[in-house]
Amino acid sequence: MSKMALANLLSAITLLGVTLAPLTMAQNSHQDFVNAHNAARARVGVGPVSWNYTLAAYAQTYANKKIGTCELQHSYGPYGENLSEGYGEMTAVEAVNFWVSEKKYYDHRSNRCVGDECRHYTQVVWRDTKHVGCARVKCHNNWIFVICNYDPPGNYQGQFPY
Repeated sequence: MSKMALANLLSAITLLGVTLAPLTMAQNSHQDFVNAHNAARARVGVGPVSWNYTLAAYAQTYANKKIGTCELQHSYGPYGENLSEGYGEMTAVEAVNFWVSEKKYYDHRSNRCVGDECRHYTQVVWRDTKHVGCARVKCHNNWIFVICNYDPPGNYQGQFPY
């Protein structure tokens, strides 16, 4: 395709209200959140989660409240919950992988965190969780706030995540 034809195609697409992101643009669709969760879950033999629009709406409502401060404070709602913040273009996958990186602190034999936090990880892989809904917003301080909510929630004391 010639440069002129490509330019005309992009102009036509833009007129239709559709924009094409560069290939390097961060991806943050609900499927990106689901895929990142399910990759971690598959590694420990736990079934997949699916996207839930009710959870996503709850997450979005709460994320919108955090745009002013980007403060990492839980909503204390009826769902399991993971929060993250970062700068730049922190993506859905990066947020989930940040929580999953806590796996090194989880000792499955004793079902305890060893040396640091691991409960974000155990929520991601909680065997009984079936649904996830997440939101991502850019705060006024240019940080990114990410929240994922889980149903049924996990991290019940004395129970193993998988």
